[in-house]
Amino acid sequence: MTAPLTWLYAPGDRPEVMAKALSCGADVVIVDLEDAVAPDRKEYARAATAEFLASPHEIPVHVRIADERDLPSLAGLPGLSGLRVPKVGHASDIHRVASRAPDVALYALLESALAVEHAHAIATAHPAVHGIALGEADLRADLGVRDDAGLDWSRSRAVVAARAAGLAPPAQSVYPDVQDLDGLAASCRHGRALGLVGRAAIHPRQLPVIERAYLPTAREIVEAEEIIEAAAADAGAHALPDGRFVDAAIVAAARRTLSLASRR
Repeated sequence: MTAPLTWLYAPGDRPEVMAKALSCGADVVIVDLEDAVAPDRKEYARAATAEFLASPHEIPVHVRIADERDLPSLAGLPGLSGLRVPKVGHASDIHRVASRAPDVALYALLESALAVEHAHAIATAHPAVHGIALGEADLRADLGVRDDAGLDWSRSRAVVAARAAGLAPPAQSVYPDVQDLDGLAASCRHGRALGLVGRAAIHPRQLPVIERAYLPTAREIVEAEEIIEAAAADAGAHALPDGRFVDAAIVAAARRTLSLASRR
């Protein structure tokens, strides 16, 4: 399967929304048992989610748990492809979840200054960790950040930690204004420049904007093809006719571009 670019959240206490999310075009559906569910609806959400995941679906379905009390009703369900673990601060948080939900891919959400400081330790905490990402709303509050640019260091830290751990690049956190598609596109372009790949969404209308922003442009595809072609003809480092220097790192980046382009 091609690496996902879009993740769509659906509230765990809304079975009809969960079912509809499967057909909205997202690469992954995330059933949310945390922020999207009111406290007095948690028990119902657990039961509804367990029923939803009683059989596998055509696309991967992850669950963002609210806390470890959600795990007994989820472990072993055939429709569960991954767990999003919120508010991870230490590697020990991952070990606890992994011990209670064996053989499930875990995705750690870094939502505090402490979590960002421990990003690499969390990313390498357990073989079950398949990815990390920021939870920017909580992180923004913890840091007292007022301007979006104030989160760029933390975003870059997550990118570096994931790369160092051999994990896929982190996806961007959600863009909360579902009406502002231009703002979403600009934010995605900025995230892509930082090394993030793909983004979580809270409404289906955001999905095509995210995918367009993260797919290579036609020019980027042509340039990548030229680099691969030149590398095939000459294994050594060299310059293309237009002066661009090509070495192993540039070739690897070109291959990543073409891998993403294959989604078209």
